[in-house]
Amino acid sequence: MTDISTQDQDQLREAVRQRYAAAATRVAQEHAWAESALPVLNANSCCGPASCSGESDTKSVITSDLYTIDEVAELPSAAVLASLGCGNPTALAELNPGETVLDLGSGGGIDVLLSAKRVGPTGFAYGLDMTDEMLALAEQNRQAQGVSNVKFLKGHIEQIPLPDNSVDVVISNCVINLSADKASVLREASRVLKPGGRFAVSDVVVQGQLPGELLKSMELWAGCIAGALEETTYRHLLAQAGFSDVGVEVTRVYQAEDLAARECCDSLASADGFTELAASGGRLVSAFVRATKPR
Repeated sequence: MTDISTQDQDQLREAVRQRYAAAATRVAQEHAWAESALPVLNANSCCGPASCSGESDTKSVITSDLYTIDEVAELPSAAVLASLGCGNPTALAELNPGETVLDLGSGGGIDVLLSAKRVGPTGFAYGLDMTDEMLALAEQNRQAQGVSNVKFLKGHIEQIPLPDNSVDVVISNCVINLSADKASVLREASRVLKPGGRFAVSDVVVQGQLPGELLKSMELWAGCIAGALEETTYRHLLAQAGFSDVGVEVTRVYQAEDLAARECCDSLASADGFTELAASGGRLVSAFVRATKPR
């Protein structure tokens, strides 16, 4: 996973873009601001916006039940239904009034809208995404919410289109694992943060070593699994990017049998890979990853 050719990086990025474009299109078409759909929280999945059978109502074990009803009650239903994360970074990050927040891979905008509310009218929230369909959906959600302290940007998280030292907090929800060049993502996050700024993301993390069968799967890469960093490597890359006070807090542990049943649609070999991971004592988790840019 550390040595990925430019061609492979482009293929991975395109696979991710297609997956999330399809998710955004489906939410826009099927749920079109239907407030009655709100109880179906996280029916779409970072690890496959539809089930293996093609049905869209199968919950992912990674993305299910991340937000409380109170948190999303005032948000557009399309923002909720397009949530494809693995955690709730806005609940765990300490966001203060007047701060500027950047969400890497903002999708339908749920975490940007929640952040905008927390930082208040004197603060600001940016969302960065590469997928036109998601950006269009996020802008519709912003307008439906009627907020003015939000802006969605098109671009790649490896090349953030913001100046140095321009934001107080960088958040992200199950997106950094999708990048084929995570070192660049973390360096860019450090660059745009002000001195003393905070890195506060939810991500899928490996404790142990992923078996080769899982690493080969393009579907599992686009599904937030094959590209997940091993915890020690995550800490090392953050330190290399200039961060200090690195912390990794496990928020959810995924059982191998559940992952094999729900997330692995491409081959029996990949399903066996989850079994091998568990047998070796390794596991996949969602974690809240914190770090600080030194002053």
